[in-house]
Amino acid sequence: MMDDTLLGQSGAGEVKSRPETTFRAAVVQAAPVAFDLEATLEKAGRLVGEAAATGAELVVFPEAFFGGYPRGITFGAAVGSRTPEGREWFRRYWASSVDVPGPAVERIGAMTRRHRIHLVAGVIERDGGTLYCCVLFFGPDGSLLGKHRKLMPTAAERLVWGFGDGSTMPVLETSIGRIGAVICWENYMPLMRMAMYSKGVQLYCAPTADARDTWISTMRHVACEGRCFVLSANQFARRRDYPADYPIDEDDPEAVLCRGGSVIVSPLGELLAGPAFGEETILSAEIDLDEIARGKYDFDVVGHYSRPDVFRLYVDESPKPPVTRG
Repeated sequence: MMDDTLLGQSGAGEVKSRPETTFRAAVVQAAPVAFDLEATLEKAGRLVGEAAATGAELVVFPEAFFGGYPRGITFGAAVGSRTPEGREWFRRYWASSVDVPGPAVERIGAMTRRHRIHLVAGVIERDGGTLYCCVLFFGPDGSLLGKHRKLMPTAAERLVWGFGDGSTMPVLETSIGRIGAVICWENYMPLMRMAMYSKGVQLYCAPTADARDTWISTMRHVACEGRCFVLSANQFARRRDYPADYPIDEDDPEAVLCRGGSVIVSPLGELLAGPAFGEETILSAEIDLDEIARGKYDFDVVGHYSRPDVFRLYVDESPKPPVTRG
């Protein structure tokens, strides 16, 4: 680390303190109580308290924690047909999702205010009759700072989740750094990553549902490429975290449906915490934002290592409402 002070003349011989660049961050690896928003909010309150007890000022929850990740379910769909049972499961999923803004968002905000933390949380947002996989950002005063809707649901996720647009791709300036989020396999979209790097993201949050070994190498690559801290939170979920009548071919309540793999990575790709597998846990690590500048000394993908004379990226961040009124 650098010296604790920097020299500057604001008075005769006065030495000014250098702004603090270090803090602690945590990622939560746990499952919600699927299809039960009230029970999930209760569990989240406990987990937020445990994460804050590590000294963390930033806490990241997994993809679809609030609202649930419907792993393994078909919703009764085949090409050309849907079943009444599948429609009922969608109704139950819709009923356990989150209005933004709304009462659940207020309760999550109260958790962050109680513990004075920044929170990045995976949420299934309910907007009319459509569900969206989102990340919500909260400040330590409990305020909702912003939202990112997943641009590209993966595979069968498209059956139950709508598509976001470019209007919800924020990188938020906060007291602990510039925070952004890219959800699960959006991280395999190189142009999206480039858009986030161009906004100066420092705390790159990657809530996910991917527990493959390859996910860890992806997170290390993103950290190296963007010269940013990467914080990825995944669920550790067992069969018993889902309703007893959940229609999948697994009856053992202890069977693991998602093994985790949460991780915190430095701007040079070093593993600061994790990966953690096979347990509900909270990982934490010290973040020193000065490491970002040290990393960009030899590689800045949107600066001295770019070639705008050869490659250009156009990003449309305008909202795309289905109906526009004059």
